[in-house]
Amino acid sequence: MHDTGRRQLMVRPDHYRIDSEINPFMDRSRQPDPARALAQWEHLRATLESAGARVDVLAQPDDAPDMVFAMNLGLATTRPDGRRHVVLSHMRYAERRLETPRATEWFLDRGWSVSRTGRDGIGAHFEAGDAFVWQGNLLVAHGPRSEELAVKHLANDLRIPVRGLRLVHSGMYHLDLAFCPLDDRRAIVAPSAFDDVSAQALLAMVPEPLVISESEAMTFCANSIVVDSTVVMPVGSASRVVDRLCTWGFDVQLVDVSEFHKAGGSVRCLANPLDLDMP
Repeated sequence: MHDTGRRQLMVRPDHYRIDSEINPFMDRSRQPDPARALAQWEHLRATLESAGARVDVLAQPDDAPDMVFAMNLGLATTRPDGRRHVVLSHMRYAERRLETPRATEWFLDRGWSVSRTGRDGIGAHFEAGDAFVWQGNLLVAHGPRSEELAVKHLANDLRIPVRGLRLVHSGMYHLDLAFCPLDDRRAIVAPSAFDDVSAQALLAMVPEPLVISESEAMTFCANSIVVDSTVVMPVGSASRVVDRLCTWGFDVQLVDVSEFHKAGGSVRCLANPLDLDMP
């Protein structure tokens, strides 16, 4: 039902903590429990592997506490000729830019080519949680984290059609909190995350959208991973969404990642797909 998700990159949360407050969920007075966070991460990894995914693990340096949210390391793609290329994220906040050299080394060591939309705060900000491949297009959101200029950079770099979408909701600051492709026809969509023009454009692209309300989106239900016909979602996801997915024939696996919700990230944020095929 879904042709991606079978290879994921995760970052073990050995140094995960909340050192800054760069989204509405983060509160330095409400720190995650390290042992509980590791157990939740291990359970997520095991769930993905049981669903048929191969999971590569990157070590977390102690000076990059948010690096556990591996989705934002970069946009990893494979061209039709087999070439593997990653557009590294250029984080809006300096607190997260320490992650990029580690990600660069990991990809280069494994034969990937790399590019950037900017470096060290200069150039267009782009965070990979704002990008999804959908129906032969690359959808890229801009607003709280990625900049609109990054849309043009990605179109020129990857030489594929890129559709820009404007995010306007502070709590859905990345596209992966408001949009989750399920298969070739269906996707979870939270229109309240976007301006009116972008919401209508996105809904028009999805033949069978599972439209969710703002309150449903705040359960992180769109921040899910699809592996074939399995949807791995956070515990506490909106029950209506879970029921609809089951009705459609998906196998919904609920995992507790509540320690990571404290930093504003959920299931999708914790893993980066390495099997995105570009047209």
